[in-house]
Amino acid sequence: MSVSMTGAGEIATPVESSKSAMAWGPIFGGAAAAIGVTLILLLLGSGVGLTMVSPWSGQSSSLGTVGVTAAIWLVVVQWLSSGLGGYITGRLRTKWAAVHTDEVFFRDTAHGFISWALATIFVAGFLASSLTSLAGAGAQAVSSAATAAGTAAASSTSSPVDLSTAYFTDALLRPEQARAGATSDDTAATAEVSRILLNGAAAGQIPDDDKAYLATIVAARTGLSEADARTRVDTVLKRIEDAKVAAQKAADEARKAASTTALLGSLSLLIGAFIAAAAAAFGGSQRDEEEDLIITSRT
Repeated sequence: MSVSMTGAGEIATPVESSKSAMAWGPIFGGAAAAIGVTLILLLLGSGVGLTMVSPWSGQSSSLGTVGVTAAIWLVVVQWLSSGLGGYITGRLRTKWAAVHTDEVFFRDTAHGFISWALATIFVAGFLASSLTSLAGAGAQAVSSAATAAGTAAASSTSSPVDLSTAYFTDALLRPEQARAGATSDDTAATAEVSRILLNGAAAGQIPDDDKAYLATIVAARTGLSEADARTRVDTVLKRIEDAKVAAQKAADEARKAASTTALLGSLSLLIGAFIAAAAAAFGGSQRDEEEDLIITSRT
């Protein structure tokens, strides 16, 4: 606090308010209003979004369309909730007396911004908790399926050999006359073919000697000629490659949709913060339009 001396020898002390410039009541009230509107609009958007997805072929919208629609709806939710929360924050605050107009404007915008920040943190925590629960359930389901698959694979083989080494073990012990072995032991031939396909999927391609060996086993099991068996092997491998490409394409579309959603989400948050601050300033200006005057007698 600075103290100055006037020309008449008097001491001039600046007036400083004993009250804080931060009014937490309106901030929490605006944040609660924004959170309520956000949750209502999110539930409404979820209901509308479920109508765009269908398990039946040809009746569901594309992944890109669903992603863009969801991103646009999140932007609308952010703007509406931010505007309402900021406006309520500005209107509920008690008018400051003997405060400059510019300072009042700054405080109103700051209150709207803080109200928006509290609502955003709460909604983000709620959504993160929900997504974590869904991810945990999905991981548990995948783990159960993997355990079941591992048990089935172990029961289908006669020796507990790890899959990572089973393929190379088969390659070392692969007989010259594969036709006789495939005909005599169908279970072993099926397990060996599965290991060859799994190793090819992990490596990205199946070597030519494995393709020839698969054609030999197919010819022994089906009675086809070597040429027809090789044609069948090539056809099946082509279908596997097409399925792999389709899965990669779907993953790339999901990546693009997630990227678009993240970019639009960050932009909507920035604009939402601005809208909350502007709405609080607008509400504050409406609050201060009319003044309540107290008339007292001079005597």
